[in-house]
Amino acid sequence: MASSKSWQRIFDYYDINKHDFDKSPFEISAPEIKKACQNFTKTSEKEVRILCKQDTREQRPHVFIKNGLFILPIKNGKYKIIRGEGYVDLPPTDGDVTDYVSKITFPLDTSTVGNSEMQHLDYAYASSMIRTFVNDDSLVLTIRGRKYTPEFQFNIGVHTIVTKSVQTEVDAGYEGKDRVVLIEAKNSKATNTIIRQLYYPYRQWQEHTKKEVLTLFFEKEKDNQYHLSLFEFTDVMDYNSITLVDTKTYRLT
Repeated sequence: MASSKSWQRIFDYYDINKHDFDKSPFEISAPEIKKACQNFTKTSEKEVRILCKQDTREQRPHVFIKNGLFILPIKNGKYKIIRGEGYVDLPPTDGDVTDYVSKITFPLDTSTVGNSEMQHLDYAYASSMIRTFVNDDSLVLTIRGRKYTPEFQFNIGVHTIVTKSVQTEVDAGYEGKDRVVLIEAKNSKATNTIIRQLYYPYRQWQEHTKKEVLTLFFEKEKDNQYHLSLFEFTDVMDYNSITLVDTKTYRLT
């Protein structure tokens, strides 16, 4: 959880509790956050990157939870605190399991070393599991790592948000003949995730291709199980138009 003590200090320092969030979001910068937290000694209580990393509802500080708020980056070093729903529920992974036979014809010794998100995602791709899930045999790995977004705008409720040059990270992106598939991967059980992690890359790569852009959430489960969820945005301009299209749990054999 982002430090509740630090964020309470920030809210008090800038009288944020007096702000009318129904009228507009509250904009705050990295230097302003640092200034308010300058007397804290722990890195977790004063590092802007840590304080603004609120990837699940539960990771929000108390003052955010109490007031129904979430935070989004709008530019490198600038953020907006917004009232509304910033997160999407992830489907449970305890449903039906589909046995999946890997398309790899030989054992991959190196894939068993370690336990990272990237490692499991790479193995799922190598086995053609991701191609199978989206029904596209033409997918090849073309996107990975951090990039900065172009300028775009979107709506959250009645508010219009403009963002530019925000650093995003795609765990893996695949391009096929007709579509681009972007994946956010986690190696631990999560019940929800901030929509931004799916929406920002979705908008970013729409600027670079006319192909259909798909957004997937990937989780490695126990017992060699992999969980894939396909989301879509029914209104490209609406941050909250995210909808679950399909989900499946595979047991790799």
